Amino acid sequence: MTSAVPRLVVAAPSSGSGKTTVATGLMAALAGRGLAVSPHKVGPDYIDPGYHALATGRVGRNLDAYLCGPELVGPLFLHGARGCDIAVVEGVMGLYDGAAGEGELASTAQVAKLLRAPVVLVVDASSQSRSVAALVHGFVSWDPEVRVGGVILNKVGSDRHEALLREALDSVGVPVLGVLRRAPQVDVPSRHLGLVPVAERRGAAVDAVAAMAAQVFDGCDLEALAGLARSAGALECAPWDAGEVLRSSPPPPLPVPTPGAVAPGPLSALNGPRPRTPDGLGRRVAVAGGAAFTFSYAEHAELLAAAGAEVVVFDPLRDEELPEGTAGLVVGGGFPEVYASELSANEPLRKAVAELALSGAPVAAECAGLLYLCRELDGLPMCGVLDATARMSERLTLGYRDAVAVSDSALATAGTRMRGHEFHRTVVEPGAGAAPAWGMRAPERRVEGFVERGVHASYLHTHWASEPGVARRFVERCRTS
Repeated sequence: MTSAVPRLVVAAPSSGSGKTTVATGLMAALAGRGLAVSPHKVGPDYIDPGYHALATGRVGRNLDAYLCGPELVGPLFLHGARGCDIAVVEGVMGLYDGAAGEGELASTAQVAKLLRAPVVLVVDASSQSRSVAALVHGFVSWDPEVRVGGVILNKVGSDRHEALLREALDSVGVPVLGVLRRAPQVDVPSRHLGLVPVAERRGAAVDAVAAMAAQVFDGCDLEALAGLARSAGALECAPWDAGEVLRSSPPPPLPVPTPGAVAPGPLSALNGPRPRTPDGLGRRVAVAGGAAFTFSYAEHAELLAAAGAEVVVFDPLRDEELPEGTAGLVVGGGFPEVYASELSANEPLRKAVAELALSGAPVAAECAGLLYLCRELDGLPMCGVLDATARMSERLTLGYRDAVAVSDSALATAGTRMRGHEFHRTVVEPGAGAAPAWGMRAPERRVEGFVERGVHASYLHTHWASEPGVARRFVERCRTS
């Protein structure tokens, strides 16, 4: 199958150059002109896609060649871009920065090549003039397979400064497609793990995105950018489809009840009878959302639904019960440390989560979800599902991981290999249970996480599109627990 969705990649020489401002503003400006814009983000980042979704009205999606493999970048892109007029892909870090020690793997440059997409280079020009030509020339010539189709100059101080920059870039032969002046109103507040998510500052985030759109609309040549996007080469692959990948992948081994699991009576008493499919088995999967749990890849819910689950989102900050008939629980990443007091104060829900876990129902928890299942977080009571404590730390744990499942669980059989990503400033003690979730193969060898009854809890963020059988196994466990 051949597809030619107009697309471009917004990249930069380094982090902090203004990629998010330009990419989000461009998405919003194009959407404001009546175009259906498909938003994408290179890498594992969960926060930027929230701003992209706000700008376009569509789900922000990630393209990560490390987590999912290079072969899935094109199909996942086309899946997100279905029915769209144009796609904008925001890069990660510097254009050629990727997974440590892995060459170009997971870099913006690699994704641009896989997508056959032209690159727009966003340059922070605040402290340079003629040197900008040497900088851009270096990025243009470093890899001939990466096509830099234009430059957007950011943080330009004055008309005179702009004239000097344009004069210097004339010699490089790369067109200037936009010039943005310093504009504090487009700044998005940050904290210990990056930008503050949209869900925590909805009104202010709307204003920030509107300011980004206005800045791009005023300072960039939208017609030239759209024309550059139309020059992208055709992709010869089919869009990713959750149902199709599940049909074409081998069925998972039948789940085996974990020793120590008890009958699901307490859950039924708390939430009423589980919903029944025609074969009499429950398949409702509750997924934690709201401001405390904003980290989730859209493909996870799509895979769960394709596997036969009814996916219901709830907010642990507000809801005092799990959705009626919950047969399985997914608690992804986010910022429970910011909302520890509120999460702790919601005792009815903490009790409901503990009862569900005790029943042997499948529970998948990543990072923030791991903290929520601990006995306490920064001294405040949490769900008490795991005999572990969590606390904030000064040390940032960040990076890709090559992992293998150590224990059979509701997600995977022992020996299943997956790639993931860690990103946190917290510590869980102990770091692993009697049955660990993962053995890390790289960059360091260690075991991590917990497998108890139906619970699989870990710091590791994974992308289920790389191993769709995870979702099917989880739903099968919902039917049999």
